[in-house]
Amino acid sequence: MNNEKSSKGWNRNKLVALPCTATLAITLAISGCSSSNTASSSPGGKSADSNSTQNSSPNASTSKNGPVTIDFWFPWGGDYQKDFKANVVDVFEKEHPNIKVKMTFVETTGQTQASDKLLTAIAGGNPPDVALFDRFLIGSWAAKGSLTDLSSFVKSSGITPDDYYKGLWSEVVYKDKVYALPWGTDNRGMYYNKTLMKEAGLDPNKPPQTIEELDQMAEKIFKKGSGNKYSQVGFIPWMNQGYFYTQAWNWGGKWEDSNHNLTPNDPQNVKALAWMAGYAKKYDIANLTSFSDAMGQTGMNPFWTGKVGFEFDGNWILNDLAKYKLNFDWGVAPMPAAEGNKSVTWAGGWSYVMPKGSKHEQEAWEFIKFVAHKEGTLLWAKRPKAGYDITAMPNVNDEMKLSENPNLKVFLDLMPTAYTRPVSPVGAFLWNEANRVQDLAIHGKGEPQALLDEVKKNVDAELAKIGN
Repeated sequence: MNNEKSSKGWNRNKLVALPCTATLAITLAISGCSSSNTASSSPGGKSADSNSTQNSSPNASTSKNGPVTIDFWFPWGGDYQKDFKANVVDVFEKEHPNIKVKMTFVETTGQTQASDKLLTAIAGGNPPDVALFDRFLIGSWAAKGSLTDLSSFVKSSGITPDDYYKGLWSEVVYKDKVYALPWGTDNRGMYYNKTLMKEAGLDPNKPPQTIEELDQMAEKIFKKGSGNKYSQVGFIPWMNQGYFYTQAWNWGGKWEDSNHNLTPNDPQNVKALAWMAGYAKKYDIANLTSFSDAMGQTGMNPFWTGKVGFEFDGNWILNDLAKYKLNFDWGVAPMPAAEGNKSVTWAGGWSYVMPKGSKHEQEAWEFIKFVAHKEGTLLWAKRPKAGYDITAMPNVNDEMKLSENPNLKVFLDLMPTAYTRPVSPVGAFLWNEANRVQDLAIHGKGEPQALLDEVKKNVDAELAKIGN
């Protein structure tokens, strides 16, 4: 998301895939994401600000002759409430004296970026007017009628899809209707340890550009120590943001066709999963797990330990790396792609939605339009703690001159062609299924083709249940 990142935390991103029971609990990527100073700006992360709970009541009342008060729910803890109010909400209220905004922290449920409390409020006819919402979930919530169609508001506002990155706009549209405005984004690249490359006899200034080159370079960095355990590793495909989703795109695979039919068993997806399983077999999944556990005990991202050659991760990691003085040289580059394919990335992030049943639709739209379009996006981007965040609007990123940072520029250059996960009523189900078969494949519990054929069957069955 995310963004989706200090709260991503090592505990939620083991080097070796989580057990099936854990991966089935994840309903988003981590995607999603994008704010460096919030505890739940990363996929699934959350931490309530001690000052947030004061606003825990349902919809605010509206006085007869005074300003209309809209209720805005958000799932981010840390300093988000204080910073967002000071940098964005206070400006909005000054420009819109007829509207007051009540900010309410509402935590997400389990290891997801969805809130059961929000769903219950919508079902009970007493929802907030606006919610900060993971874009990945828009398709599934729109399909069950939980979000307000904003198409007419957007049409009369002058806002166009071109104001945002193409992939991000596609995430807020379901069945040709607009259900949100994008806000904040993130994507994935490759971090590489120049020191380990040099020690392995590699040119530290020439990171791998293809998967074949990555495999060859990684092999030279793997090293075993006492007890025949790895003291350092070259690369592990499923480390951190190396989800099967990620690797499928890097192999030239796809998760949906041009007609939006889901294609989990695309031939290139099968090759990607087989490649991941190949690493588990070649380097011994048990030994990789042992290394994973050792890294987990440090409480650090494994890359920061200096014992990992290459790692796929998000731009938010730059915020954390800026806080630490590492004892090795490192760099950032696009993720390598399969031979004959261009480097790609995928983006997650957040949006602003109007839950179905809002009592103050016009005022809620004025707020959404302000915070998620140029003025509000720019105000948030200019805050002191913005760090290496990427906004959903190319023009704002240009105005902020974000590309002047060479490391961040790697991620920015990939945004115009960034993939996003399919907008589907079963998008979260497909994500869980992909994680499930990744776990099975790397543990030698199924052949990639058969596993992905099963995923296709399961996804189609879920769609049939809901009449899609």
